[in-house]
Formats: sequence, C-alpha cells, structure tokens
Amino acid sequence: MTPAWWGAVLGAMLAGGALLVVARVRVLRRPQLAVRVLPYVRDLPQIGRVPLVPSTSATAGVFGPPLRSAADAVERVLGGAASVRRRLERANIDKTVHEFRVEQVLWGVVAFAAAAAVGVLRTLSAPGSAATWLVVCVIAFVSGVLARDTHLTSQVRTRERRILAEFPTVAELLALSVAAGESPVSALDRVVHRSGGELSADLARVLADIRTGEPVGAAFDRMAAVTGLPLVARFAQGIAVAVERGTPLADVLHAQAADVREAGRRELIETAARKEVFMMVPVVFLVLPVTVLFAFWPGVIGLSLTTP
Repeated sequence: MTPAWWGAVLGAMLAGGALLVVARVRVLRRPQLAVRVLPYVRDLPQIGRVPLVPSTSATAGVFGPPLRSAADAVERVLGGAASVRRRLERANIDKTVHEFRVEQVLWGVVAFAAAAAVGVLRTLSAPGSAATWLVVCVIAFVSGVLARDTHLTSQVRTRERRILAEFPTVAELLALSVAAGESPVSALDRVVHRSGGELSADLARVLADIRTGEPVGAAFDRMAAVTGLPLVARFAQGIAVAVERGTPLADVLHAQAADVREAGRRELIETAARKEVFMMVPVVFLVLPVTVLFAFWPGVIGLSLTTP
C-alpha cells in the first residue's frame, strides 16, 4: 500500500474512534430512568446499594466497572466484611463495605502509579531492572490497599478518643437537665442542641430513633451494641435500665461521669509513666556520653602532652 492509502486508513480509524467516544459521552450524559425516579421513592429501602460516583458521570461509565470488579476481588482476597462494616459504623463514615473496597483499590492504584513512574525513570537508565520494579509496583499496590485499612482503624481511634474527651461533660449536662425535672427525652434534646461533637452526633441519632416511635431503652441498647467503647456502652445501658425500671437517672449519670474522669486520670498517669521511660533514652545515649567526654577528654589530652 502506498503512503496515501496508509494515511487514509489511519485517518478513518481516528475519525471512527472519535465518533465512538462522542456517541458514548452523549449516552452517559443522558439522565437514566433510575436517576429520574429514585428522588421520589427515597423512603424505599435500597438493598445491595453499591454506588461509586453519580451514574451520569463519564468517569463512572469508563472506570466504574473495572473499579467495582477490582473491589470485589479485594473483598474475596481480604474478607472481613463484618469487621469493616463495624469499623465504618464506629468511625461514623456513611459508606458501604463495597464503597470502602473501591477506595482501597484507588489507594492501591495511586501507590502503583507512583512506583511505576519511579520505575520507568530508573529503567531508562538501567534497563536490566524492569522485573525488579514490576515486583516493587505490585508491592506498592498491596501496600496502598492495606494503608487504607490502617487509616480506617486510625479514624476509629481518633473518633473514640474525642468521644471519651466529650463524655464527662455530656453526662453532667444530662444529669443536670434530669435533676432539674426534665424527662430523659427532653434532657437529651436539650443536650444535643446545646453541644457539638462526636458523642452529640450519636445521641442525635438516638433522639431521632426515639422520635420515630422506638422505645427509649431499645434505642440506647442499640447505641450500646454499636459503640466500641465500654464506658459509652455502660452509659447507654445505664440510661436504658434507669428508664425501664424507674431508678434515679441523675445519680447514675453523675456516677458514670465520675468514673470516666477517674479512668482518664489513670490513663494520663500511665501515659506519663511510659513517657518517662522514653525521656531517659536521649539522656542515657546522648547527654551522658557527651558529659563523660567533656569530663575525661581534657585529662586524656593532658596525659598525652606530659608523657615523655
């Protein structure tokens, strides 16, 4: 074939590819039936919901299926969907397990891309190291996937630390409101509207469940089952028992707030004891050798000068 024929074939292929891309983008930008109908049936349960990004986005149409397939593969390899779901609830992250797996895949892809970029630059200077960098890219992908799981655990710990810091104040406010004559629901409503934080958000969900008709004891029992903090679980169970059996609620809340403050004081003392050990490391390995050197070095120099 002559160069003119090759140019015509390549131009036709380029034009056909451009037409396919334009046609596909127009189809993706067209609102789907589910997008038009679902806003009017939001009260119906959505079982198996696995959204990635809005369905009208071209990015979802192009990269959505591969990411979902990769997320399913990560789920089959790692497992532990129940643990992930519980940690998402404890971290107050409104995502499904599948959405979290997609995020893990994205973190892995970013790590893979970074390692691949470095590998390509190094391979250009040393062509024999391509296989080694391929292994490094695979390790980077796995590390990115595991890093997202570790970050979720750190999010859970950070949120629970904030809850423990807020708990004594919230418990005292509830106790004061109940002692002033308000009902548990009214006291809970007052505290939720006057405070802000992670524990207040959990109590706001409990209040919303109570207002939809759920018994107070059942709502606090579910809060005790979801939380991962024993102190908060005892707090919720104590309120549930006090409401069901009619025991003095204010005394229970004051006692629990005092227990939390005492536990925080003990933890602070234990942390200070651990930090004291770590503080000895620079003293022993840095300050003490320098002090000994300053003390004995002049004597060593003097002996070397006076010896015949």
